[in-house]
Amino acid sequence: MAYAVYIGIPLALIAGALLGWYILPQLLAQRKTRAAKDEAERIIKEAQTEQKKLMIEAKEQSIKVRAEVDQENRGRRQELLRLEKRISQKEENLERRTDTIDQRDNNLKKKESENEVTRNKLEELRHQQLEKLEKVADLSKDAAKDLLLEMVEVEARDDVSRRIYETESRLKMEADQRARELVATAAHRLAADVVSESTVTAIPLPSDEMKGRLIGREGRNIRALEAATGVDLIIDDTPEVVTISSFDPVRREIAKVALQKLIVDGRIHPGRIEEIANKAKSDVEATIYSEGEQAAYKVGMSGLNPELIKILGRLKYRFSYGQNVLAHSVEVAHLAGMLAAELGADVNIAKAGGLLHDLGKAVDHEVEGTHAAIGADIAKRLGRSPQVVHAIADHHNDEGSIDLYGLIVSTADAISCARPGARRESMDRYIKRLEALESVANSFDGVEKSFAIQAGREVRILVKPDEIDDLGSLRLARDIVKKIEESLEYPGQIKVTLIRETRAVDFAK
Repeated sequence: MAYAVYIGIPLALIAGALLGWYILPQLLAQRKTRAAKDEAERIIKEAQTEQKKLMIEAKEQSIKVRAEVDQENRGRRQELLRLEKRISQKEENLERRTDTIDQRDNNLKKKESENEVTRNKLEELRHQQLEKLEKVADLSKDAAKDLLLEMVEVEARDDVSRRIYETESRLKMEADQRARELVATAAHRLAADVVSESTVTAIPLPSDEMKGRLIGREGRNIRALEAATGVDLIIDDTPEVVTISSFDPVRREIAKVALQKLIVDGRIHPGRIEEIANKAKSDVEATIYSEGEQAAYKVGMSGLNPELIKILGRLKYRFSYGQNVLAHSVEVAHLAGMLAAELGADVNIAKAGGLLHDLGKAVDHEVEGTHAAIGADIAKRLGRSPQVVHAIADHHNDEGSIDLYGLIVSTADAISCARPGARRESMDRYIKRLEALESVANSFDGVEKSFAIQAGREVRILVKPDEIDDLGSLRLARDIVKKIEESLEYPGQIKVTLIRETRAVDFAK
């Protein structure tokens, strides 16, 4: 019995092992199969879900695209309808215009036929009148034509001769006037740098808003600029313009340069104003020294004291009756040298006296006394010779006695000032000349108003049409010209234009 038990146990183990070896893989295979099926079902479900989602998105996108296409088609249809409407309107306009043109064409043809009938009648009347004229004048057509041609030829010859004479006279007058203009232009070369103001300078602004920026909060910017440059800045109602006022021309120039730099820079505050003013002062001082050196070089003077050159250069910004004092000084130096050479005197002393004769005008607003005395004092202090000092002091004969070089400089100064174009006409004299011209025109009966224009080169006169007729206008123009020639002194010629105007005014009610 025990033996059977011992044998049964191994057999059972072997049988269990065989059974496990055979059944276990099947169980594992079944489990894997089940897991694979579950995974496949999950993947299929996810794919189906994703497919549904993509189909929904595709439908939405299709709907959106269809809506956009429909909207674009509607816009195109509206545009086509609008174009079709415009084309229809144009066709209607063309049809109306064609009808109008056809109507005009018919009217023209009708008028042309009427004109042809009228022309034939006129031709017939002309022949009849010509026959009557031949009978009355006892001349044939050819004889009358020859006589008429002879008379016309004589009149034409006289008229041509008169016109040739008038043309030659007018051309000669225009040539003389042009020659005077050329001479005057050449004489004005040294008067080209003329400014109208003597103590003020106008600065243009890009806009009126810049005025407020220049004034600053509570006026701090304008006070800083006036303190830095020593000038008065005038900001009034004049559009886009500020005015710099000062008796010192150098200060005006410094303020002008500083203001222009500030306007371009755009940063306007007290600190920047002081910085720009110092820079402008340095630039103007460099310009002054450079101009003094160039003036001395033009005259041929070397070895001048640097301070003397600096004072001389300040004359660039000084004007006397519209004449630039530095250019005037250079011209006087050349003239004085020529006069000295003719008289056998020292040319260098004469040139030095001529160049420095107006030196005092550079500082006469700071120092009391005449500019001749001030200039002589400066020249003496800076080591110029006694002859040069005397020439400067005596060029206006202020001392009552004058030596040779003083006479030379005085003569050269008078020549430079008196030559044509050197100095401009004063405003008072200019206004008086225009008033005198208008007064002459207004002194005649029948004159309503007169206006002197073109700087006095033309006067336009309005006459009363009920008192002066056309022929009377011609006579009045000749009378006014004659009186102007007799009573006034003027350069060149003055054009007198009479205007006779008749107006008819009524009102539609």
